[in-house]
Amino acid sequence: MKRWWKIILLLVLSLTLGACQHGRAQVTTKEQPLIIGVDDSFVPMGFQTKAGQLTGFDVDAAKAAGKLMHRKIKFQTIDWSMKETELKNGTIDLIWNGYTKTPARVQQVNFSRAYLKNEQVMVVAKRNKITQIQQLRNRVVGVQSASTGYFDVTEKPQLLKNFIKNKTPVQYDNIQDGMMDLRSNRIEGFVIDRVFAEYYLEKAKLTDQYQVLETPFAREDFAVGVSKKRPELLKQVNQVLKQLKDTGKLKQISKKWFGEDITE
Repeated sequence: MKRWWKIILLLVLSLTLGACQHGRAQVTTKEQPLIIGVDDSFVPMGFQTKAGQLTGFDVDAAKAAGKLMHRKIKFQTIDWSMKETELKNGTIDLIWNGYTKTPARVQQVNFSRAYLKNEQVMVVAKRNKITQIQQLRNRVVGVQSASTGYFDVTEKPQLLKNFIKNKTPVQYDNIQDGMMDLRSNRIEGFVIDRVFAEYYLEKAKLTDQYQVLETPFAREDFAVGVSKKRPELLKQVNQVLKQLKDTGKLKQISKKWFGEDITE
């Protein structure tokens, strides 16, 4: 009889400890910060100031979302070409840094509702007297590796790639390196997001030397990337994005960075 009581007691204790551990795990998960992967050179979405502080539209939006979710936000600078791998491996929780929803990316990542409008443009130097992209025939054009601009150029070759020099764009690990080569005349055109191009040229006081040309690439939407293994997190992100939109917070952040409301 004593033996049976011992077995029952052990079962009760194991169930109690299991429940306690489960509860503790839940608390720990909630208290852990959400790690957001960023390219810290993407002005004005997420970038480092001269003082080393991370700032930008997406930084402000993510922090506002964190408050609504009661979660701390931690930004992790990553190799942008490895962003989907980092998300899949669990190194980061979200991709939130001017991340465009595309058919190819949808195969790897779940996307939140769209929150910002964007498009790819071509930045050129006025000294070269280029006023339309057709004039870039046999000229050197650059683009950031693994960016939406890169995929637009390579997956729709008839629109640009087939007539630029070597029929291949020069690839850059980050936006700043591409802009440096454009300013040094090592490339004659740089494909980049409109949100970056207009903000950068204005803040750097370069609008008298460089101009933004329209491209034939389709308009795009920025959204937050979430692992396909985490549908509950996707649901939470969608809820807070809607709240930020409905309360006017996204509009406020947009006007701060762009001078107008370009949110979805």
